[in-house]
Amino acid sequence: MAGGPGPGRFDDPRLAESLRAGDAIALTKVYDTYAPFLFDYCHGLLRDRVEAAGALRACLVAAREHVGGLREPERLRGWLYAVARKECMRRRDNPSGGPGQEAPEVDDGLSEMRRARRAERRMLTHSMLAALTGRQREVVDLAVRHELDAGDLAGIFGLSEPEAERMLAGALRDLDEAARAVAIAHALRDECPSLAPLTASWPLPPGDARSLVRHVASCPTCHGQQVTPPPADRLLAVLPVAAVPPDLRLETLTTATHPDRAETRAAIAAAVEPFDHRGWPLPYEPHPAAAPERRRRGRTLAAVGGGIAAVALLGVTLTAFTGGDQTTNSAARGPLRASVPSATPHPSSPDLSPSQTPTPTPSSSSPTPTKSATPSKSATPTPSASSTSSTPPGAPATRPPTTTSPPAPPTPGRLAVSGCSMGVAESCAVTITAVDGPVSWRVTGTSGRLRAYGSGQLAAGESTRVRVERTNDFCWGRRTGSVSFAPGGSASVSYC
Repeated sequence: MAGGPGPGRFDDPRLAESLRAGDAIALTKVYDTYAPFLFDYCHGLLRDRVEAAGALRACLVAAREHVGGLREPERLRGWLYAVARKECMRRRDNPSGGPGQEAPEVDDGLSEMRRARRAERRMLTHSMLAALTGRQREVVDLAVRHELDAGDLAGIFGLSEPEAERMLAGALRDLDEAARAVAIAHALRDECPSLAPLTASWPLPPGDARSLVRHVASCPTCHGQQVTPPPADRLLAVLPVAAVPPDLRLETLTTATHPDRAETRAAIAAAVEPFDHRGWPLPYEPHPAAAPERRRRGRTLAAVGGGIAAVALLGVTLTAFTGGDQTTNSAARGPLRASVPSATPHPSSPDLSPSQTPTPTPSSSSPTPTKSATPSKSATPTPSASSTSSTPPGAPATRPPTTTSPPAPPTPGRLAVSGCSMGVAESCAVTITAVDGPVSWRVTGTSGRLRAYGSGQLAAGESTRVRVERTNDFCWGRRTGSVSFAPGGSASVSYC
């Protein structure tokens, strides 16, 4: 996941022992190592930067107080996620809480063009995740982006390790089916008319996403498509990472160590209890009195959001998922949140069919030269007074100038074209050559998920290359399209 080192560079046992021994700088090392990941996870559960910051602070303070009971110091990282989740669930159960202002995204320095392409990938990835339940989305996020194993998931969700393995396998299987269905709907929607009503707007809301998965599984046309989606780690790599507030580090360390904060530390530590025999916090149990209020908040959020999952993600967006399987919470919080309420594709990536491809207006042909009329032999001009006086007697008469026709234009030639193959690239170039004479050429259209533009003049024997790009970002399987030219010729282009 962006924003920090990979799990292979963590030293859980050493950090756990340092924290357990009360090392003065141990919590600083733990914060610097884990905070970027934990904050992103808390933000995904709470979708509120203030609440997520409070949950992370409480998580690390409670970890310092309870790490002595952890019997598996090598699982410190997963244990911290369990503590963080319990605190987030407690905060979500607070009747006065609710979605607030989201944290900004970690700046990765991408260009505007690459941001636009990533926005399209996010749209499709969120459509895939929308087909999963809230618990499945959370499990996939923890396993894929945060790289936790089944043993960690078992401790986080209060399950046995075999149960956690089955839960993860089922979530990944359903994600793979959803990814395949979304890929078919996005890239091959023209081949099955039933896909249009299921994909009226992107990203897909949960109901439409699940209907799409069921349709692809039962449709003879769609089910037989040879489409292999990328693995889960590539799909989720495009999701944003919430940036940790810069002042949270000092606040966390002060709360954990300052003598005046002893009562605060005691309250935070008590909120995480109880723990199991291995020292892992037991999953949070909602207070029965809070259930009606929680359901009311869920209905309110669903009404106000109008289906948050259906809003396009073309701006700064952060992943969110529900922590449980309650239908109300899943519908209310959804798998995603958007800051730009628009579903308009990025203008740099239109899907153009041959009829939609802009066609330059052909220029008018050059007028054919007309020979000047020859004076009639029977016409006898009458000399004027000035001509009589200016022409000496006996001088030859002045003849009218003769008009010479311009040389006939060269015979136009024909256009020879050769195709190209993109492979896994995003573009290739077809070659066009003028044969047997000069050619005035232009692109007249494309077929498939391709776009190409251009026009110009070629002398006899001269060649040029025309760039062809694919318009779909996710591209699986081998596809073939073409680029058509005037005055004639069509180049075959293979892509994906």
